Amino acid sequence: TVSIFKNSTIVSSITPISSEIPSKYNLYQNFPNPFNPSTNIKFDVPKSDFVTLEVYNSQGALIKTLVKDNLAQGTYQMSFNGSDLSSGIYFYKLMTSNFTETAKMMLIK
Repeated sequence: TVSIFKNSTIVSSITPISSEIPSKYNLYQNFPNPFNPSTNIKFDVPKSDFVTLEVYNSQGALIKTLVKDNLAQGTYQMSFNGSDLSSGIYFYKLMTSNFTETAKMMLIK
């Protein structure tokens, strides 16, 4: 486990899942989707970089910051627990020094 970010009573961890060096930045679709109450978010970092991964509600308000750290190159998986959130559409956004991508996920309770 690379880092842990505590937000309220939720503890999330990020785990490197491959020793292969990815060729480009990539944000994968979360799995499972729809989810209840937790899902996994996977992303690639082709070079060491400062990485931020955030979750927003459908109105664009920041709900949680999952990652805000310098990460080495690799493929990572983040577990996200939405047990304290209501059902609905949420967006997760990966940001680095020269890459930004957003994807949609659905929480069904």
